[in-house]
Parts: sequence; C-alpha cells; structure tokens
Amino acid sequence: MSPKNLPYLDLGGAPHDDDLCCRFHLEASTISLEEAANAIAAESSIGTWTDVGALTPELQQRLRARVISMEGNTVEVAYPAVLFEAGNMAQVYSSVAGNIFGMKEVAALRLEAARFPQEFVKTFPGPAKGLRGIREALGVKGRPIVGTIVKPKIGLPPKEQARVLYEAMAGGCDVVKDDENLTSQPFCPFEERLRACLDAAKRAEDETGEAKGYIPNVTAPTETMLRRAGLVAHLGGRFAMVDLITAGWSGVQSLRNAELGLILHGHRAMHAAFTRNPAHGIAMAVLARSARLAGIDQLHVGTAVGKMEGKAREVARSASALTAALEPGAGAEGQDWSGVKAAMPIASGGLHPGHVAAVVALFGNDVIMQFGGGIHGHPQGTRAGARAVRQAADAAVAGVPLVEAAKSAPELAAALAKWGVVE
Repeated sequence: MSPKNLPYLDLGGAPHDDDLCCRFHLEASTISLEEAANAIAAESSIGTWTDVGALTPELQQRLRARVISMEGNTVEVAYPAVLFEAGNMAQVYSSVAGNIFGMKEVAALRLEAARFPQEFVKTFPGPAKGLRGIREALGVKGRPIVGTIVKPKIGLPPKEQARVLYEAMAGGCDVVKDDENLTSQPFCPFEERLRACLDAAKRAEDETGEAKGYIPNVTAPTETMLRRAGLVAHLGGRFAMVDLITAGWSGVQSLRNAELGLILHGHRAMHAAFTRNPAHGIAMAVLARSARLAGIDQLHVGTAVGKMEGKAREVARSASALTAALEPGAGAEGQDWSGVKAAMPIASGGLHPGHVAAVVALFGNDVIMQFGGGIHGHPQGTRAGARAVRQAADAAVAGVPLVEAAKSAPELAAALAKWGVVE
C-alpha cells in the first residue's frame, strides 16, 4: 500500500503483465529515498509538483506509475501500458527517461533495465534481416565477421576512400564502413563516394570470390537520410549506417519503416555522454534492446579491450540484449524476445589483431569485429592488415594461440610484433 502523501509507492506490489517495468539506480538529494522514488514515478507518468483539479483519484489510481520495489538504491517502477503510444520509441524515452533526470529531488539516477510488455513489443518491427540475414548476405559461416573503418576517418576524397576500401576487402575484410562523422562534406560528397565504393566492393568480390559489404553513413535530417538510403538500395548496396543517438529514435524508425531491404548498422556515437557514469544516465544494454526493437540489425556495444571504456560484464549484457531469445529474471529483467529477430553485436574501438582471441572469447563467433588503425596501421599496409585479422580470426575459432598461428602467417606475425597479444 502507499502512504497517503506518497501515492506512487506500492511497495510489495506485483507488476501487471502489460506493465512496462523499469529498474533505476536512484540517489536522493535532500529528501528521503522514498520521497525521491515517489517523485520520479509521478513525473514520469501523470503527476506534477502540486495538486491539480483534473487529476481525479480514479485517474491517478488507474494511470499512475507504481514504485513496487526498493532495495538499497535500486528502485523498480511499473508503468501501465496505456501510458505509451504503440510503436513510438521516442515517446517511451520521453516518459521513462525524460524530465526525471533533471529533478531537484534526484542527486543521481540511472535507468539500468527496461522490460517492454509483450503486446507492446509486437508493435515494433525489429530487425529486417538480423543476425542470420547478415550472415546470409555475406555468406560467412562459422567465424566472426571481419570489418574495418576507412582511416583516416575523415578527409579523403571519394576515389581515395574507395581505394582504401578495396585494399581492405581484397585482404579479407567482409565489410568496410564510413566513420560516424563522415556524411557528405565538400571533400567527399555522399553520392560520389557511394558510387566509387560500391564499384570498388564489386571489384573486390570478383577478385576474392567472397561477398563484400560497403556500409555508407546515411545520417542526416530524416528526409535527406531516407533519400540517401534509397539511393544505396537503388545502386545495389546491402547496408546503411545510422548514428542512432544523434539521429534519434524517430529517425531510426523512419529508416527501418522505409522497408528498403537494407541491413541497418547502428553506430552509438554520443552514447557515453549518458551511459558511462555508473550512477547516472542510461545503461547501454537498455539502448541496445530498444535499438533491436526499433529495427537496427547490427550495433556497436563495445569490446572490453581496445580503447573504449566498458567492462566485460556490461559489454556482454549489451550483446545479450541484441541476441537473446529469452532474457531470464522478473520485473524489469524478464523478457520473452522469441518473436524478435536477433541483431548482431559489433566490437569496435582500438582493436588490433592481438585482441582477436580475447574478443572471440567474450562474444563467441556471432560478432562483427571492426578494426581501424589495427588494420590500416599494419607495417605492410592495409591489405596485409586485413589478412592479419583474418588469420587471427581463423586461429581463434580453431583454438590455436595467436603466437603459434603467427609462425605460419607472416602478416599476423608482423602485427603481433608491433602491437603484441592481449589476453
């Protein structure tokens, strides 16, 4: 039951089957934790800072968010499904991750987990291709998918961008993508780059006998983004990349709902502004689960090694949010995802061939491993760098130590001599 002056507390209550449940880490400012929990439940559902005449007791009882559990600083809130518009991820985040982060009653707040009602899940399309569709498109079985980002990340003209892409693909990369801040600058216009890189990818396919994928960054205002993605599909491209945080959920959903037949690559640029602080913000796993629902086919989740912050447990949790058919647990943890296609995790950020065994140990084979400087910075150049990564991937899958594999793989040997092996 709720104290009269804390009407959003329902401690010991059970979530309803159609509730959207969120688990928060909450630290109060100058009030009690119970008062702060009541305040965030009110603000994220139907309450405000004072009594208002139109909020009748009946309406409050029917539509209020309920704080159903408090253990230490962990607070679980159950939201009636009727508070949310079907198929509208932006509206969900405006509610459960909106004004509450700026409230004076809150010293720190982090959205750690979210469980969407089963009927609500069905209003989102999920990935069009997903993990299996990506493997089918590339014809890659039994090993991680190998990719790179053209480096330098920005500044090359289209022909040079295409040349670097070709060298990487000819050396063994399955996919090559633009970086997150390359869109359509004057030195590298989008359409010219797209045509040049698709042509280069076709030449690499003909030379290697392997399917190759160029991943152009289409991020832009929504109308422009849709035009760019449409051109990719028209010219026979298989992939398109969107910076999903900066483009926003509405942009991502518009891209997915366009039904262009493209594999959508989600880059998480800007995520650490609110995922990195363990006490305040939103957990990456929550974003990953939401991106999967919205229709992203593959998504950056970190590496636990390399240059980007993120511990192995958090990275593994984010990867599971993309791939799991059934998430165990109750409340904000439990979720049946058997009706949503699995998406592919991407490990990217400061990787080199010496990291490969560690990445495979964490992710297994269902991962896209993306290397930037770890391919292009190889002492013998980009093509040799790509070969070194493929050699490392084959060794890791076979359970052969990288140092042992390098004895018969000169490109890998050169990479390990430069960067070493990371266990």
